[in-house]
Amino acid sequence: MRGRRAAAAGSASERRDHLVKLAAELFARKGFQATTVREIALEAGILSGSLYHHFDSKETIVDEVLRTFLEDLIARYRVALDNGSDPRAVLSEMVRIGFGTLEAHRAAITVMQNDWNYLRSLPGDRFDYLVRAEDEVERMWVEQIKRGQAVGQFRADVDPKLTYRMIRDTIWVTVRWFRPGGRLDTEGLADHYVKVLFDGLASGDGASPRP
Repeated sequence: MRGRRAAAAGSASERRDHLVKLAAELFARKGFQATTVREIALEAGILSGSLYHHFDSKETIVDEVLRTFLEDLIARYRVALDNGSDPRAVLSEMVRIGFGTLEAHRAAITVMQNDWNYLRSLPGDRFDYLVRAEDEVERMWVEQIKRGQAVGQFRADVDPKLTYRMIRDTIWVTVRWFRPGGRLDTEGLADHYVKVLFDGLASGDGASPRP
């Protein structure tokens, strides 16, 4: 009896996860606002009413998509920070973590980019955690940049917050053109970006003098 119950629970959980993934792909492709519950059900091969056995609303589904991504991202960042390496090593690892989410959380990142303002405009405080998560991630990055400036690893004449936002946007916009199976995988992308970030684009001999 216990075995059958455990199997049923596992099956229900797997079905729910499958529905979340299908919905996430639709949200990424069509936009959250334009995607209907009926379309999600059709994609899953079930009736619309059956979807409500798993979720009480479309917002509940996108909530799960985004929370899963943000919790995973922040947890990985915390591990990088807890390792206690020097600031350059920590930032390099954070860049790699960011690029490393492009495949596993491609749909969530796309939804974050396309539907952020709409989700934040919905009544109530359901999606306030998006701002809290964004603030926490920014704090992590900015603190490491400032730490690197304090020990002389990073230039003192750059703004830490602006630098973080430029790095953030470069990583997340990659989801729009990156395709798995291409010339570079996410690890290769991260290696290239870290090289440009820390070593620059101009060669030593050909670098233009500063104004």
